[in-house]
Amino acid sequence: MGFAGNQSVGRVQTVKEDVLIAVAGTKHYFGTDFLRPGQLVRLVKEPENPFDGEAIRVELMPLGRIGYVANSPHTVPRGCRSAGRIYDTFEEAIFAEILLVARDMAVARLVPQAETWRNIGMDAVHDAFQLSGSAWMPGR
Repeated sequence: MGFAGNQSVGRVQTVKEDVLIAVAGTKHYFGTDFLRPGQLVRLVKEPENPFDGEAIRVELMPLGRIGYVANSPHTVPRGCRSAGRIYDTFEEAIFAEILLVARDMAVARLVPQAETWRNIGMDAVHDAFQLSGSAWMPGR
């Protein structure tokens, strides 16, 4: 008997499933108004974090830190993995693609093979925050 509906005998199929994470704490930074499905964010281990030894910050260029990977039973949605569960699966940083944006959080899929940023344009950032002028720089 095979796996995943395969009728072949003696062959094991491996099913690669997506690893989903939740971006939490966005209200403490820039919110979620500028996030869009398809954007690439970088997840960076933060071992020096005084509150969580398995903290993973979420960065989006050109803004910088926009939140953290959820790591509490109260903030990790069903189907997502916590920061603690993914912490040892990569060296220092890994990329993730935003899939879903909610009012105060986002869900993203780990993309281990991604090598470069897919930046959002500064126009999108300015529009989201209703800012004017090209000299605006985030203070984070």
